[in-house]
Amino acid sequence: MIILGVILLVIGLITTLHILWTIGIVLVVIGVVLWVLGLAGHAVGGRRHYW
Repeated sequence: MIILGVILLVIGLITTLHILWTIGIVLVVIGVVLWVLGLAGHAVGGRRHYW
């Protein structure tokens, strides 16, 4: 999810499409939150860890 967010950020930056930029930021933030929760040992979506 983090990688997809970064890809959308880059595409949004190159093409100046603000919707892609916004979606990319949201995906990166959600991905980082899920990653941190997984590192902390909390079950995320029924899993012990999140990749």
